[in-house]
Amino acid sequence: MSEHPKHLPADERRAATVEAVINLAAEQNPSDITTTAIAQRMGLTQGALFRHFPTKDAILEAVMTWVAERLLSRVDRAAQNVTSPLAALEAVFMAHIDFVSEHPGVPRMLFGELQRPGETLPKRMVQTLIQRYGERLRHLLERGKAIGELDANLDIEAASVSFIGSIQGLVMQSLIAGDAARIRRDASGVFAIYRRGIGSES
Repeated sequence: MSEHPKHLPADERRAATVEAVINLAAEQNPSDITTTAIAQRMGLTQGALFRHFPTKDAILEAVMTWVAERLLSRVDRAAQNVTSPLAALEAVFMAHIDFVSEHPGVPRMLFGELQRPGETLPKRMVQTLIQRYGERLRHLLERGKAIGELDANLDIEAASVSFIGSIQGLVMQSLIAGDAARIRRDASGVFAIYRRGIGSES
């Protein structure tokens, strides 16, 4: 049975559709999610679904917009008012981990979009999200170097890639193990290793 009533304002219906897709992605291969499955999850007909989204790609675009806005907002809040760049990086790392733990379908969708052949708008949106996220990391890393909190010879680009890669690795390990809670359990230890790698020796 659907948790969503049949008659909702347009904005609420679109938000409910995004929620349905992310929940489905946590349960199955995102590329196998059909508009029929989405409509069934919501207790709607496909026709009702298409009144709000003309195509499946339009639904994916709405999902990617939601993910980008929520994730970037969360990491921005985490870093806000944290004076130490290194502490801010840790806050961002843990905020990202919490976001993924709460929405396990999200990384599956992001990985799925990046694997799609050719150029699609949802795929470009994922690439843009990663670029915007990387800009935030590089800013914090540059600040850390400037105040002597991080290694003076730190390769900023490599450190940014490693930060994102550490989170992706945690996600993959939790997916392989079939244990969604694992990502939270392992996060602190992984960040501690990352921290030692970028920190100043002084």
